[in-house]
Amino acid sequence: MSAKKIKVQGLQISIEPINDIDYISLTDIAKQSAQNKPAVTIQSWLRNTNTILFLDTWEKVHNPDYKVSHLADFILNASNNRLQISPKQWSKDMNGIGLVSKAGRNGGTLAHKDIAINFCYWLSPPFQVYFIKEFQRLQEEEFERQNLKWHISKITDNIEEVRNLLDTIPGQEPDRNRLKSK
Repeated sequence: MSAKKIKVQGLQISIEPINDIDYISLTDIAKQSAQNKPAVTIQSWLRNTNTILFLDTWEKVHNPDYKVSHLADFILNASNNRLQISPKQWSKDMNGIGLVSKAGRNGGTLAHKDIAINFCYWLSPPFQVYFIKEFQRLQEEEFERQNLKWHISKITDNIEEVRNLLDTIPGQEPDRNRLKSK
């Protein structure tokens, strides 16, 4: 699978597959807020107690390797204004899988769709509504495409079965029979 993009209120948002699961660029979404750089916006969201509780619950449900015992330390660090916390730190300290940080030119912070929706809500509830609508449209398109591929595959399989059945009919002209009876 390759990266996809959706457009929400004029903002282009990247969706990248990681282990066959769509992860959405929080960095692109954070550009919706012109107040700060995207990284600063994401770090501010990550300092929010409700965000940490949401991430904690999400990881408990989806991640068997989640280090729940480190949560108290992470909350303590998040409440200390002198310390910087980041999605990369969350992933490292908590063994989290919901947030992924990538360095480099096309880098940024990616999040599982559930977490991205939570981020949108924190950033702008109206933006969240448009984001959900556009993301669902993309998923429906992909489902229809996959469904069409499946149906074509079934039709092809059925045609092949019929051809094989017809090849077994006795008394056919030899040039029409693919089995070429001797």
